[in-house]
Amino acid sequence: MKLLLDENLSDRIIHRIIDLYPDSAHVKILALTNTDDSIIWEYANTNDFVIVSKDSDFHQRSLLYGHPPKFIYLRIGNSPTSKIVQILRDNFDTIILFGNSEVESILVLI
Repeated sequence: MKLLLDENLSDRIIHRIIDLYPDSAHVKILALTNTDDSIIWEYANTNDFVIVSKDSDFHQRSLLYGHPPKFIYLRIGNSPTSKIVQILRDNFDTIILFGNSEVESILVLI
């Protein structure tokens, strides 16, 4: 499963989760920083990414349009990078099940 981390998450997360989520990327690496959410949404859809963000706008978009792409909503407020890494690592099995689900569009992690 490929994760696409939004700009509200540190790009330093990628190298700490790439062993579990190969080919994952950050919007910064893809030159999508300061890009409209609709463009990021379409990029994720076209390139088979699951979007990961703390942005409620993606949550609303996911409720409105469904999937693809799928969306992982981190409802954690301001948290250190290490906590976000730990959440993504600790929830690996849940995230994989979510990614394989035919019906689920949103996964909320707290």
